Amino acid sequence: MGGIGKTTLAQLVYNDSRVDNRFDLKAWVCVSEDFKMEEITKSILRSVSSESSNAGDYLNKLQTELKKKLVEKKLPLILEDFWHQNYDDWSRLISPFGVGTTTVVTTRDKTVSSMVGTIPDYKLPTLSDDDCISILTQHALGAKDFSGHPNLGEFVVQIAKRCKGLPLAAKTIGGLLRNKVDIGKWEEILKSEIWNLPEERSNIFPALRLSSHHLPADLKRCFAYCAILPKDYEFTEEEIVLLWMAEGFLRVEATKQNEDLGHEYFQELVQRSFFEISNKDESRYMMHDLINDLAQSVAKDICFRVEDDKALNVSSHARHSSYIGGRKDRIKKFQVFYGKKGLRTFLPLKMPEGWRYISNQVLSELLPEFKYLRVFSLQGCYLTEFPNIIGDLVHLRYLNFSYTQIKTLPNSMCKLYNLETLLLRGCSRLEEFPSEMRFLINLRHLDIRGSDSIKMMPMGIGELTNLQTLTNFVVSQDNGRQIREMENLSNLKGGLVISELQNVVKAQDAWVAGLCYKSNLRDLALEWSYNFTGEEIHKDVLDSLQPPKMLERLTIECYGGETFPNWFGDPSFEKLSILDLCYCPNCTLLPAVGRLPSLKSLLIQRMSKVKNVGANFFGKDLSINAFPSLERLRFQDLPESEEWDPCEVDENVRSFQHLHELIISNCPKLLGSLPNRLPSLKKLKINLCQQLRSLPGCLPSLEELVIQECEQLVVSLSSLPKLSDLEINGCQEVASTSCANSGSFIERVSLSDISKFTSPMEGMMLGLTKAERLYIRGCEELISSWQNQEGPSTHLRPIRFLEIHNCSRLVSIGAEDEKEEYMQLGIPCHIEHLSIHCCERLERLAESLHSYRSLTVLRIEGCPRLISISNGNLPPNVRRLTIKECENLQYLLDGVNNNINSTPLLKHLVIENCKSLISLSSRAELPIRLQHVDIYGCEKLTSLSSNGKLPVGLKYLDIRRCRALESIAQEIEENCSLESIIICSCDNLRSLPRESNKLRYLSLSRCEKLHALPNCIHNIVSMRELFIFDCPSVTSFPEEGFPANLTSVTMWQPNICKSVIECGLHKLTCLKHLSINGASLDVVSFPCEEMLLPRTLTSLTIFGFPNLETLSSKGFQNLKFLESLEIRSCPGIKFLPEKEMFDSLLQLDIVDCPLLRERCKEDEGQEWPQIAHIPCILIANLLPEGTPRNQNHSRIVSEASEWCLHRSTQSGLQKQMERPEKEECCLLS
Repeated sequence: MGGIGKTTLAQLVYNDSRVDNRFDLKAWVCVSEDFKMEEITKSILRSVSSESSNAGDYLNKLQTELKKKLVEKKLPLILEDFWHQNYDDWSRLISPFGVGTTTVVTTRDKTVSSMVGTIPDYKLPTLSDDDCISILTQHALGAKDFSGHPNLGEFVVQIAKRCKGLPLAAKTIGGLLRNKVDIGKWEEILKSEIWNLPEERSNIFPALRLSSHHLPADLKRCFAYCAILPKDYEFTEEEIVLLWMAEGFLRVEATKQNEDLGHEYFQELVQRSFFEISNKDESRYMMHDLINDLAQSVAKDICFRVEDDKALNVSSHARHSSYIGGRKDRIKKFQVFYGKKGLRTFLPLKMPEGWRYISNQVLSELLPEFKYLRVFSLQGCYLTEFPNIIGDLVHLRYLNFSYTQIKTLPNSMCKLYNLETLLLRGCSRLEEFPSEMRFLINLRHLDIRGSDSIKMMPMGIGELTNLQTLTNFVVSQDNGRQIREMENLSNLKGGLVISELQNVVKAQDAWVAGLCYKSNLRDLALEWSYNFTGEEIHKDVLDSLQPPKMLERLTIECYGGETFPNWFGDPSFEKLSILDLCYCPNCTLLPAVGRLPSLKSLLIQRMSKVKNVGANFFGKDLSINAFPSLERLRFQDLPESEEWDPCEVDENVRSFQHLHELIISNCPKLLGSLPNRLPSLKKLKINLCQQLRSLPGCLPSLEELVIQECEQLVVSLSSLPKLSDLEINGCQEVASTSCANSGSFIERVSLSDISKFTSPMEGMMLGLTKAERLYIRGCEELISSWQNQEGPSTHLRPIRFLEIHNCSRLVSIGAEDEKEEYMQLGIPCHIEHLSIHCCERLERLAESLHSYRSLTVLRIEGCPRLISISNGNLPPNVRRLTIKECENLQYLLDGVNNNINSTPLLKHLVIENCKSLISLSSRAELPIRLQHVDIYGCEKLTSLSSNGKLPVGLKYLDIRRCRALESIAQEIEENCSLESIIICSCDNLRSLPRESNKLRYLSLSRCEKLHALPNCIHNIVSMRELFIFDCPSVTSFPEEGFPANLTSVTMWQPNICKSVIECGLHKLTCLKHLSINGASLDVVSFPCEEMLLPRTLTSLTIFGFPNLETLSSKGFQNLKFLESLEIRSCPGIKFLPEKEMFDSLLQLDIVDCPLLRERCKEDEGQEWPQIAHIPCILIANLLPEGTPRNQNHSRIVSEASEWCLHRSTQSGLQKQMERPEKEECCLLS
């Protein structure tokens, strides 16, 4: 049931602080009815990593990347509004997740619940009438009940009952009756006939329909317009208000600006619960699915959405449309727009990552029909030129070309006299505006954020007096006089950047701009160039640019003056809350900003001549509390700063009383003294302050302390009673007196390169009663303090994650009976993750380690003396074992009495760069539950196990750069579970055993002595992907042919291409992706007569055909589903098939084909008409010009090396990821 509160409950779980403490990462993804596995995976990736992904839309590469991000991490994943019922898709979606992932799924579908659940689902009950009354009165009367309005009691009770226990219904009815205390209005709602309308007839719950029925007409029209927004789409208030304004939905009032009226409308819909704040971004909003359905019901046939290639029956009366674009959209997707000459809104939404490509026909054929367009957007489309036809759409009020590649705007655009909004965000190549832009007299919003190549503002910009939004004013090099044009822009509001101020040569020009009179500005940035000149007038210019008193944020960047003007820091700027001063290299004194009454955040950065932070900084009157509201203070990159004088001369005068966060970074000469009394400080981070000797003495509220590379600093933990997160890397001394005052709240500890621990350090360690994470690097004194019989098992009991680096005395993990000259590491009894790095004397794992039953992840890296690991010494419940850079390790599992059950739960084994490794197991079989094995760079490895067998449960085997490996197994049992095999650069591998019947993916590359593929490969009906590259001894494909169900084939082995063709590719009725190297084929036309291609192909790559001249129309005529074609290194090719053969094509790449490149030049080449309709075309030449033809051919194979491996990941040719055996999954249905 919708609207019952599944998402709300999931939000409570997701935002609970206990979840933050227990997990490393977290992710929330709204799935909805449009199930796209690639988009869902990308959304999860974005949630768990700040780095941008280069995996494109290729699922296998995305999942590989995601799996790497989740190694040894715990993740709560919320999958909201799940409808998809395909079990194979579900299995594929969750394959990158391991045992550390807990998944919560919200769904209305019982089938989904039974498909994904591993524990009983939680079915939310409807609310009681009392709960509905509470929600209703909260939204309607702002109270928990109706006791303040007893006369409404009967109506409240009856209406609450009609909400039938649905919180969404109670919220929306409450919003409808907000602040209504008149009995008549409540009675009208209660007696409305809409309650009696059958839900199955209206498809909308009566309470929701009732709430829209009573909307004022103007507000209802605005709400109905939102039917063009796809479900789960997140939007900003500004985005929606500008669209409403462009469509004329905002009633013109003499006393109000349209934008202000739009703000009121928007907030009214928020108050009525039609819009909800996004759970992922508080600055954005979204509509509940049922509210979205309601908007479509209200809009009727006036609005429509184009999603995927779904067939639509659109009324000729339709006026407003959006389309949910993909990466590449052919003209077919836009067929529904033909004939819709009355269309007023054309809006692409849900922009994918990267560029969006659409067919040129969309612009050339469709746009001329849309004579009445008011809203038009091509945001995110790969366009290099502004379509001239735009100038004919004279009704346009909203134009969005953000994130395109346009370089200039044509003068024809200046005929759009009605244009109100022009959005050009992120147009990185845009350099100039049209010369006649001053004629756009109705322009109110010009957004050029991120368009950093613009050299100057349009001539006559001062005539655009209606401008309210101007995100950046670029001062021209024409003596900077253009800044005078700002004088008439008196309506500017919101944020403004004035850049290239070094071009102002007369301060008077800046004064004429009249910034101080632009009272609606809230955010102002004043920027000079980094290589500025004329610094002698910088102060005068800054003085002349005094901002309005109501400013809330001010940024000064690259200012060359020695001091700041008098207005700086004046208490009359009573709203200023954020101040950033970045790169002021000539300033010797900090400005007096201590008296700004509302200042909450202050950044001082890259001021290389400032030596002291003193009285001037606090303000003239030291008898008044300085920085009364400051919460965040950052000093960064002050190389000459030596002293901070806190000016604490009067005990009754307290500065920084509300400071929550203090960051001091890269102040190498700073000695002290920091403010001593910071009662509210919660986060203190100091790094690269090599001379600093002490911290503030009184920090009663400190929760997070980070110290990095402060070599002289002595850190005392005794007076930090609330510390929960401690990180110290490189300091002189750490002192602690007892556990009574330190450690009792600490949850995470990281200690690195500390010269001295003041006794008794055991006291602090004993006090770590809540710490779950401990990271220690090079602190042997601390580690040695554990080495007593009761040590770590007792006073480090709560530690779950332990990581130790660079402990040179450590010889053993786990305590042993005999005394050792060197150290033995006793570890906490409840440890779950243990990582040991770069401990050069580590030789063994002690037998006692086997008793640690909580340990599930063990990682050992860079320990050169480790020779073997006794299978019996491994913890019994370890699930992931990683060994890297242990150069003398010979046997990973040195079995005793063939005890293979000592590690019964081991599933994932990773071995990397262990150069002496001979075999994974010397006398024993591999662990029986092993599922995933990755082995890289083990040059002496000859076999995986001594008995030549693989575990029956093994699913994924990835072996690379093991040049001595002779075989992966002597035989593979019939019930083997192997699904994916990747073997790369194993020069001595000669043969493969009979493959598993469950194999889905096989990749063989650079195996010089491999002489044949398995003879029974054609019987593997489960196989989907086959990749072969640079295996020169494989000269033919088995006569029996291909596995019948292959979906992807990459053949980069020229020797066998002919036999591959003879096998009959057309027999592969499931094949979608084909990539083939034709260096050994002497064909002029492709495909040749004897080579028929399967009609199911969606992607085709041909490479290195030395004599190829043409692509055969006959060979392509049946490829009705072909979407991507790449032709590479075919120097003689000149001709393409007829245009009709490419109707389905979305992408065409022509690389290193010089003759064809000339014939495909845009608007000039003979072949251009054949391909002009294709949305994405890449024509490139990577080989040097003039490369001789024979030399070109000699490079074909060598050139293919890295490229084809890269391309294989892009083509979806990656290993399938493991499905966790026991993934936790909770259902909210």
